[in-house]
Amino acid sequence: MTYCIGVLLDQGLIFASDSRTNAGMDNIGKFSKMTVFERPGDRVIVLLSSGNLAGTQAVIGVLNQRCDAGDSTPNLWGARTMFDAAMLVSDAMRDIEQRDGAYLQESDIIFNSSFILGGQIGNERLRLFRIYSEGNFIEAGIDTPFFQTGETKYGKPIIDRVITPSTPLADATKCVLVSFDLTMRSNLSVGMPIDLMCYELDSLKVDHQRRLDNGDAYFTALSRDWGDGMKQAFRHLPDLHW
Repeated sequence: MTYCIGVLLDQGLIFASDSRTNAGMDNIGKFSKMTVFERPGDRVIVLLSSGNLAGTQAVIGVLNQRCDAGDSTPNLWGARTMFDAAMLVSDAMRDIEQRDGAYLQESDIIFNSSFILGGQIGNERLRLFRIYSEGNFIEAGIDTPFFQTGETKYGKPIIDRVITPSTPLADATKCVLVSFDLTMRSNLSVGMPIDLMCYELDSLKVDHQRRLDNGDAYFTALSRDWGDGMKQAFRHLPDLHW
C-alpha cells in the first residue's frame, strides 16, 4: 500500500508521498514514489506513483527514455501544456500495459499503476491531474483542490476540514504532514521516509524539497503537538446532557 497526495493552491503546489512497499508482512521495502522533471526557468513537473512497483517504475523509465531521446519522440521536455504532459504519461502507461498486460493476467495480476501529476510549464497556470490505471485522467479545480492515492481514508478528513485553494503554502504543508501522521498511526502499510515538495507559483524551479525519515525532529514535534492539541480540544467539547 502507499499514500500520496498532491494539493493545488493559489500560491503553489504541494506534493508528498511515503516510501513503503509491501509484498507481504515480512517483505517490506523502501522506494521513492516521487519523480521530478525540472528545467529551471521553463518547467517543473512532478509525478507521484501508486500501485504495482514494477509497473510504475516501468512507466517512469519509459518517460525518462523518451526525454533522453530528444525531439525524435514526444516527451515531457517538449510538452506545451500540463495537459499534454498528462497525455504523455497516459500514453506511457498504456504502452507498458499493452506490453505486460497479457503476461500479468496469466498470474491473475492486473496492471494497477496510477499517478498524480502536477506542475507548471512556462506561463501556463498551475495544474494538477489524477491519472488512473486505465490511462484516463481528471483535473483538480476549485471544488476539488487535491488528489490522493493509496491509503487515503485516514488522512482525508483533516485535508477536507483545513485546505482550500486560498490556504497558505505553509499551513497546507503542515496539514499534509498531519494527514501522513494520522495515516501511519492507523495503517502499517504506509511508512517513512516521506518525500515532500512545495512548489511556489511562477518560480519554475524547485526550492523546497525534503525527505523526512524516522526520528526527524520536525515531524516528531508536529506529531506530538497535534496529538496534545486534539486531546485538549476534546476536553473542551460540551458534555452531553441526557
